[in-house]
Amino acid sequence: MNLWPVAELVPHAGNMVLLDEVLSCDTEAIEVRLVVRPDSLLSDSDGNLPAWSGIELMAQAIAAFAGIQAKRAGQPVELGFLLGTRKYACNVERFPAGSELRIRALCSLQDENGMGVFECHLDGPAIHAEARLNVFRPPQPAVYLQEPQEQSHD
Repeated sequence: MNLWPVAELVPHAGNMVLLDEVLSCDTEAIEVRLVVRPDSLLSDSDGNLPAWSGIELMAQAIAAFAGIQAKRAGQPVELGFLLGTRKYACNVERFPAGSELRIRALCSLQDENGMGVFECHLDGPAIHAEARLNVFRPPQPAVYLQEPQEQSHD
């Protein structure tokens, strides 16, 4: 299986790329891993990641999944949007620095308009978090980022 570096799969740059590597990916699911780094962009003053950052880690796993699907189809990696999270549950308040975390995202729904639903699980030493993430990957994401143009009233 041909797996790419995470930085080539997600529309993030620099220290906003939180994942270390893709472990596996097929047409329905992806598994990724990371080691919690004290200098991470989202780390607290003790070098731990707050539990809420699990949502961002899951979202980046989904972005990597979309990036792999795009690359396999010979298309560019494009921006997607996290629309919402349902039932995020985590058994800890923080992910300790140095912990290895694995995230698995399973696509349970994806339509031709770009809407998707993923069942996500994050696991580490005595750590478990899960959620359902709703995402949107529009056919032309740049359109959603443009500022509305004011119309002149001459």
